[in-house]
Amino acid sequence: MDSVVEDEKKHDQHLEETMKILEDGDDQCLQKKIKIKKRPPRCHDDDDNDDDEGVCVQEKKKLMKKKMMDKAICSSPHATPKLPVILRNRIKALGGSDVTFVIQKPLFKSDVRLSQNRLSIPLNQIQQSFLTPEESERLNSGGNGKKCVDMEVMLIEPSLHRETISLRKWDMKKASGNSTSMYVLVTNWNSVVRRNSMSKDETVQLWSFRIKSKLGFALVKRRLQDDPRNSSLRGILDS
Repeated sequence: MDSVVEDEKKHDQHLEETMKILEDGDDQCLQKKIKIKKRPPRCHDDDDNDDDEGVCVQEKKKLMKKKMMDKAICSSPHATPKLPVILRNRIKALGGSDVTFVIQKPLFKSDVRLSQNRLSIPLNQIQQSFLTPEESERLNSGGNGKKCVDMEVMLIEPSLHRETISLRKWDMKKASGNSTSMYVLVTNWNSVVRRNSMSKDETVQLWSFRIKSKLGFALVKRRLQDDPRNSSLRGILDS
C-alpha cells in the first residue's frame, strides 16, 4: 500500500513540474522533458499500406521532371553561362561581336526528326533579345495567311563547321483559340543534326552575334561547354 502511495506522490510531483515548465514558458527545458515525434507529410493519394514509402509516386515524378528542366533551362539572366572559349575565339576571328545568350533547351523529338528539319526557339524561353527592331518587324510581316519571311544567317556548329541557315517566326493557333509563337531555324538543319550527332533530350545552347551588323548564331552542346579541357585552354586562346 505504501508503495502505491509513493508512486502517486511521484506522479503528482512530476505533473506539477511539467505544469510549472509550461507556465514559465521554458520551451528549451520542455523539449528535453517531452519529446514529440513528427510524422512526415503524406501524399493524399497514399494508401494505408504505403506509409513506409514516405513519398507518393506522382509527386516523385514531378520533382524529378522539375529538376531535369531546371538543369536544362536557364530561367534567369543571372544564370547566364559562358560561351566556350573555342567558339568565342572563332567568332572573334570572323570579326564578330555583340555575343548574346539566346536560349538553353533540351532537344525534343521534333527538333531531331528528319521530316521536320527545324530547331524550335520558343519565345517564352528566350533569355535576351537578339533582334534589331527592323529584323523583328521583318519576321513579323509573315503570318495571317502570308508566306513566312526568311532571314538567312550563319550558324557556327559545335563542330565549328559553318552552315547557312534560315531564321523564321511561326505563329501557331491552339485548339483553345489561343496562339503561341516561336522562332525556328530551318533549311539545312538536318545536316547540322547529322554532323554533330545530336539526339533527343540532349541540352543545347544558342548564342547570337553580329558581323558588321549581320546576324549570326553559334550552337553549343552542353557537354562541350562543361568539358574541363575548355577551361584549361581559356588562358591560351584568350591571349
